[in-house]
Amino acid sequence: MSSEIAIKVENLGKCYQIYDQPRDRLKQFVLPHIQRSLGFSPKQYYRDFWALKDVSFEVKKGQTVGIIGRNGSGKSTLLQMICCTLHPTNGNVQTNGRIAALLELGSGFNPEFTGRENIYLNAAVIGLSREEIDARYDDIAAFADIGDFIEQPIKTYSSGMIVRLAFAVIAHVNANILVIDEALAVGDAFFTQKCMRFLRNFMEHGTVLFVSHDTGAIINLCDKVIWLERGKINVSGHPKIVSEAYLASYYEGAIAKNSKNKSIFPTSTDLSKDFIQHDPRWEVVNKSDLRNKLQVFSFNLEQANSFGNGAAEIKEVNLLNTAGNRILQCTGGEVVE
Repeated sequence: MSSEIAIKVENLGKCYQIYDQPRDRLKQFVLPHIQRSLGFSPKQYYRDFWALKDVSFEVKKGQTVGIIGRNGSGKSTLLQMICCTLHPTNGNVQTNGRIAALLELGSGFNPEFTGRENIYLNAAVIGLSREEIDARYDDIAAFADIGDFIEQPIKTYSSGMIVRLAFAVIAHVNANILVIDEALAVGDAFFTQKCMRFLRNFMEHGTVLFVSHDTGAIINLCDKVIWLERGKINVSGHPKIVSEAYLASYYEGAIAKNSKNKSIFPTSTDLSKDFIQHDPRWEVVNKSDLRNKLQVFSFNLEQANSFGNGAAEIKEVNLLNTAGNRILQCTGGEVVE
């Protein structure tokens, strides 16, 4: 694998055996051996379910990649195999660097251990020595900011406190790759802001693999997005374009049974790099101090991307001051409508 690649996934797949009834497990364990010994073809008492199938992609060092998809599309399964907490049925994963992961809520923590004990346990699993953990313990505890609860068993924590402690650990282990699975949705607003500040600093030199249902965060943080659908990559590409197509597809599925009108949303062929239309006005913004303000441009909504069955339509958007007059620009702290 090239030294420029942080994560390489090739033809990755994970298959589970689904049994309709508990007794079928016993049948599968015993009967096929008997059937073979009697010269019969063995019967299968389960059906295969591919949670992930033929998934391949690369993540370059320093890149932030988002993964989106509906519940059950294989996002968490993919991250678990990248972090080696789940063994793939086929394919392989190669990583280059130390990985710190924030997966399912409370994963990697012993509920009977205190917060302090779990800090040492978690950091040791990631690869830190006792001396390294001792040197960073105060910073980890300060980042988590859970007070005296750090000496109490994890089983007494709220979900938000567990996330605080878990993120505090991965933020202080000098990882090269961060893998985060929707965990930040549990924390309060102030802690989420703290995590986002850390992520932005980390993104300057590290690699991030980020799963979220928050397309706003995906667009804001990621360089590239992978859209998983039923265990396979549906499309990957520019965060804004792929996220808009994902939301449109989600909406299409929600109204399909109740609508006779055809919805309009981008197809996979629209999501290529050639489809991305760069607005020249943003060049002005990027070369000036307007990035620190909210700049409102006049925009022809008829040319904007749209989806749905046309039951509702946005005709015009304006920004007004307290006198009710239309304005093109405002600054932080100003009251607008």
